[in-house]
Amino acid sequence: MRPSSRVFAAVLSSFALVLASCGSDDASVDAGASERPTVVVTTNILGDVVANLVGDEFNVVTIMPVGTDPHDFQASAQEADQISAADVLIVNGAGFEEGLLDVVTAAETDGVPVFEVTSAVSTLEFGEDSHHDEHGDEDHDEEHGDEDHDEEHGDEDHDEEHGDEDHDEEHGDEDHDDHGHEGVDPHFFTDPARMVAAANGIVAFLADNVAGTDRAGLEANAAAYIEELEALDQEVEATLEAVSADRRVLVTSHEVFGYFADRYDFEVIGAVIPSGTTVDAVSAQELADLAELIEHEGVPAIFADTSSSGGLSATLADEVGDVAVVELFSESLGADDSGGDTYLDMVRANATRIADALSG
Repeated sequence: MRPSSRVFAAVLSSFALVLASCGSDDASVDAGASERPTVVVTTNILGDVVANLVGDEFNVVTIMPVGTDPHDFQASAQEADQISAADVLIVNGAGFEEGLLDVVTAAETDGVPVFEVTSAVSTLEFGEDSHHDEHGDEDHDEEHGDEDHDEEHGDEDHDEEHGDEDHDEEHGDEDHDDHGHEGVDPHFFTDPARMVAAANGIVAFLADNVAGTDRAGLEANAAAYIEELEALDQEVEATLEAVSADRRVLVTSHEVFGYFADRYDFEVIGAVIPSGTTVDAVSAQELADLAELIEHEGVPAIFADTSSSGGLSATLADEVGDVAVVELFSESLGADDSGGDTYLDMVRANATRIADALSG
């Protein structure tokens, strides 16, 4: 063989070895990934949290894309297959994933271990955060009846069902039985302190239900992220110190910030859609009543949801006048450039926007 031929052959041989080496590395990475158990998570908020908790211990598949409204999300055939093939499935729970209930139930029936994260936190019932008893005194007699209509709503005209004809539009009469005024509020994730409890529950569930899990490694990885959640809670509390006690009132697009209010001593005095879901309807009378309440309280802002239409909130703000509409990341992470693309960032952004809107 001529020298030039020998050199060319050597180059080809070396190139082949490099390719083989690269192929071997890729194959080992792919093999490592395929050997890891897969945890499927329904919402992108929990998907981000779970991914940070587990590190490289699991493959994490998140079903709902960023910007999705969880209340009306429907799984595609491929997504349903991913759920049914999961080693474990993590869901928000408390009816939050309304369009996935059948798919989740089917997966559980087929033997997929399912963890409802709301089972790990101290939950609230809808309306438990609203504290309307604090706004039911003599300053609101024109809205809520005479002085005998106290914070317990105890007289015979205003029993626990609030069922009389004068208050049907506010208290869920037969025309609004579909509104989610009752039951467990699923929006625990608006409170990072409760997310700490949720994170601990998720880690324990994975360690107990996935064979071969390195519990010590999982717990060590999760501990660092849980410390970030705890620090976030303190950061939010400090951010909200700018809001005085008399301005800690919230009007939201729907009933979503109850846990936030509970944790940071706010009061949710109304919602544009008086329900825990965005898919319910709202009557003209309900909007009129809320407009009157906003005017009476001097509320400076309505907090809308980035993942659902804010048309009603804008209409209400225009009706009242001199009221801002401020978007919050309430049920979905934001896009990469939104300032809310991780759970930590979305909570931080929400606190800042609430403080800016209410502290002026």
